[in-house]
Amino acid sequence: MKNRIDKILIAAIIILSIFGIIMIYSASSIWAEYKFNDSFHYLKYQSVFFLIGIIIMFVVSKIDYKIYYQKANSILLTCIILLILVLIPGIGSVRNGSRSWFGIGSLGIQPSEFAKLGMIIFTSKYLTNSNKFLKSYKQGVFPILGVLFFLFGLIMLQPDMGTGSILVVSIITLLFIAGVNMKFFIGMGVLGIFGVIILIVIAPYRMDRITSFIDPWSDALGTGFQIIQSLYAIGPGGLLGTGFLNSIQKHFYLPEPQTDFIFSIIAEEFGVVGAFIVVGLFSIILWRGIKIALGSKDQFAKYLCIGMTFQIIFQAIMNLMVVIGMIPVTGVTLPFLSYGGSSLLITLCSMGIILNISKYEK
Repeated sequence: MKNRIDKILIAAIIILSIFGIIMIYSASSIWAEYKFNDSFHYLKYQSVFFLIGIIIMFVVSKIDYKIYYQKANSILLTCIILLILVLIPGIGSVRNGSRSWFGIGSLGIQPSEFAKLGMIIFTSKYLTNSNKFLKSYKQGVFPILGVLFFLFGLIMLQPDMGTGSILVVSIITLLFIAGVNMKFFIGMGVLGIFGVIILIVIAPYRMDRITSFIDPWSDALGTGFQIIQSLYAIGPGGLLGTGFLNSIQKHFYLPEPQTDFIFSIIAEEFGVVGAFIVVGLFSIILWRGIKIALGSKDQFAKYLCIGMTFQIIFQAIMNLMVVIGMIPVTGVTLPFLSYGGSSLLITLCSMGIILNISKYEK
């Protein structure tokens, strides 16, 4: 028997998304007026994506989640094709140094966002079918790792280390929840360290990011510029902030404040209180996601719900850690809040799937 849809989760999603639209206007109005002669430019685009995303979320919430089990292989294959196509000059477009976009006029779609969701669906099906083989690395773990690192490799060819990291950590988390031996994760940790070193050697600009993270002021006008300006935004915010629309850092100090560093503007204008409200709303999404997963009778639904919830929360944590200077700049956006159409659409689509699963909660 179906239950009612999770209204607490819906409320948290809508509040975060609407607050994101409001803050995108505040963060981008000066830059948009200068670049497009229209202070509402980013606001209008994000509002359209929000409306489309909300419709998609409610439509998806009506679709039985079991269809993703049946179509998991086709979904993943489609994601792989898109990741290959975006690497082809003339098809994929370069933005901010990464060939990770399909350009449609002034809009852009990132296939890597679709790949994150597609891999969660595929892995959830794989773990449901292969539970008895997970004690064996050869039969249970290595096959899914092969698929994972193939996708990771395609994303790194763009290159997009932030999205690739989120993908890998999300799938490793699902393997941990599925009961893979703890020794495997120790080995993965060591392998990950060597992998990061290799990636740094291949692309020295990543070492610049690490250096600027350790000491941003060593290159205050170069690699350390973003994090310094972010901290200059957060610092004066105090308890209640400087007030809505009163940010100083959005006046051409913090580059593209409506995307990766929108939390800096939130902290500047709404202070510690605003920051805690945002963190609180993400905590509600985490709580409801785990509750829905634990209440599901279907193993596939459990993995799917946990995977999508953790992926969104890990991305949020990663973004917040960058903004406050705890990790190097990754280019990862803040779910629901940062400007970006494909990210918002996929996030809301994921929420729609979780809402459908909530109807079957015990």
